[in-house]
Amino acid sequence: MALKVKTAETKVVLVNLLICIVVFYTVYYVVLSVCFAVFKIKMLDGLAPFDFKTNPSWINPYYLVLVISLEITFFICGLLFALVVEEWVWDYAVTVTIIHIIITSVVMSEFPLMLHWWLALGSGVISMICGGQILAYCLFKDNFIYPILDDF
Repeated sequence: MALKVKTAETKVVLVNLLICIVVFYTVYYVVLSVCFAVFKIKMLDGLAPFDFKTNPSWINPYYLVLVISLEITFFICGLLFALVVEEWVWDYAVTVTIIHIIITSVVMSEFPLMLHWWLALGSGVISMICGGQILAYCLFKDNFIYPILDDF
């Protein structure tokens, strides 16, 4: 059985994915800038979205900026992804997160093994998916695709 994929559909998916990645990193850097200003940290680190090596400490303002900006970014992006991809928020959220993990590994030259980073990332993905899917359902419930499960 051959896989039949139309070029137009693939192009739409790739364009949507590119839009979601650009939105994700744009929002990430904007939120980081705001958090750096709020916490009065002098220098904005361009590699902050990829930093998993900072020691977790609730009294370290730099660590707080990293965690808070990650969580806010993921939640906001879930809502924005709903406007871009409608009902497929969960799929694009997971894909963008996997791409972020790959970019993080390349930028930091090692795979992230820090539990605190994975917990923050996991909770961010859950908030991205839940917030985005709920917004997508509310906005596009007349267009929502419901699977037909009678054939299974």
